[in-house]
Amino acid sequence: MKRRGVKGIILAALAFASVAAHAGTGKVCLIKIDGAIGPATASYISRAIDEAADQGAQCLIIELDTPGGLLDSTKIIVQKFLSSPVPTVVYVAPPGAWAGSAGCFITIAADVATMAPTTSIGAAHPVGIGGGGGEEKTDDTMKQKLENFATSWIATIADKRHRNVEWAKSSVRESSAITAEKALELNVIDLIAKDVPDLLRQLDGREVNGKKLKTAGANVVEIGMTLRERVFQKIWRPEMMYVLMIIVIYGIIGELSNPGAILPGVVGVIALVLLLYMAAALPMNAAGLAMIGLAILLFIVDVFAPTHGVLTAGGVVAFFLGSLMLFDRSGSSYHLSLMWIAPSTIVTALFFMFVAGAGLRAQLRPAKVGAEILAGKTTKALTAIDAKSGRVFIEGEYWNAMSETPISAGQDVEIVGVNGLTLKVKPKSF
Repeated sequence: MKRRGVKGIILAALAFASVAAHAGTGKVCLIKIDGAIGPATASYISRAIDEAADQGAQCLIIELDTPGGLLDSTKIIVQKFLSSPVPTVVYVAPPGAWAGSAGCFITIAADVATMAPTTSIGAAHPVGIGGGGGEEKTDDTMKQKLENFATSWIATIADKRHRNVEWAKSSVRESSAITAEKALELNVIDLIAKDVPDLLRQLDGREVNGKKLKTAGANVVEIGMTLRERVFQKIWRPEMMYVLMIIVIYGIIGELSNPGAILPGVVGVIALVLLLYMAAALPMNAAGLAMIGLAILLFIVDVFAPTHGVLTAGGVVAFFLGSLMLFDRSGSSYHLSLMWIAPSTIVTALFFMFVAGAGLRAQLRPAKVGAEILAGKTTKALTAIDAKSGRVFIEGEYWNAMSETPISAGQDVEIVGVNGLTLKVKPKSF
């Protein structure tokens, strides 16, 4: 009996050791990237790779749908892929998704590149992946240098992953874009999978970096974004950048039209900092910004100029056209829909006509209270007035008065200024 008990314990221990030795073989980590590639995205992917490695995952699947983003962030992601301790699988999904611009580099750099049906990849010209400031600011020489660098870089990545180098070059030089089916045919990607379970079945048994993947029926563990990453990823969109720009306008104009309010100014400055941070990646058009600036100027001028609303109408047109042009650049997929532009144009016009306009006009009106309102008014001298003393009665109050020209009691006088509690007066001329 004792011998059987010892034998049972040994068998149980061996079984436990075997389970422990194979722990993690049935785990796959998953993250989802939807939107522009920026610092938050680079941080998220880098952290996810490290966490997947710590969990002993078979691989990390990056479900990707992006129109592009920041070149510096793309470089960080690609470098992390090339040194990753865990196999990386980029899956362009769901159907209709696009690995555009920076997303093309990221897909090609993965250990396994896969796409869902009816997705596309390409158009990796450097205009679409570079930082903000506008295409207008880059001269022809710099454009050529950037294009040459991007072409060489993507060719190096494709060669490293044994993918179609010539097509990779064309995606930069000619902004070539292709469907998932064509990408598989041209050896740009490795697999087409209709969904994640299908992808896991096709990955099972595939050898990556000398390791045979065991993904069939694997437990998929999604690694979520941190709060910071989630916030910055959500705001890194043309719509949010547009909203921030409008908040900046409202905040600054609100503070100027109501000095001392503080809150509009603080909100405007915070929005401005976020706007500048995002402008590093999203491709804003300088002409669109200029049109919006012109619109704001026309709104302000119309507050004071007797144009009967002509300048406001011009401002509405300029603001609308500027909004349409704001993200409309060659090689970029960033666009604002009319559902954002039309309401914003109307609200901004109303804001300047009624809120900002009222505040600015109020500041230019003459004072309605205090001693300043006495200047220019007339009254009678109660006593004789000279350069040293005298008295007048005005607005229900007695005032000391002084005049460089002697004035007799009862004579009409005009108030020309106020010095503390003494009025400066002069004889009233008719």
